[in-house]
Amino acid sequence: MIRLALAQARSAPSISADVPIGAVVVDASGLVLGVGANEREATGDPTAHAEVLALRRASAATGSWRLDGATLAVTLEPCTMCAGALVLARVARVVFGAWDPKAGAVGSLWDVVRDPRLNHRPEVVAGVLEEPCATLLRGFFEDRRTTG
Repeated sequence: MIRLALAQARSAPSISADVPIGAVVVDASGLVLGVGANEREATGDPTAHAEVLALRRASAATGSWRLDGATLAVTLEPCTMCAGALVLARVARVVFGAWDPKAGAVGSLWDVVRDPRLNHRPEVVAGVLEEPCATLLRGFFEDRRTTG
């Protein structure tokens, strides 16, 4: 799943200013329900994070906002908005690659998804293919610093 998310992250046009983050939602049988890559810069939409787009597309594919039994895989630890969205969508599991110590909300800076006050708490699998996910992001930001 993370390999699919990495492919999504890499699919953004090289001229895009969007951070290369990719996400995929699969059902319990492994069927891909929705994919996404960051589109904030491309669309001017502050909510166009890879995870939100993948969740929207998965909901459209299933005809339901409830994604019971689904797994969301993403290349970077979700932020508070995305963590909240996957909890509200009732995603069963979140799998992510690189940790985000500055904005992560699945264990590093915050832990929204395991907050006992919420009515749904997905399973978390962290650090899957962490190095390739982190390398992609580091390369993006290094390029931005040297060209921009």
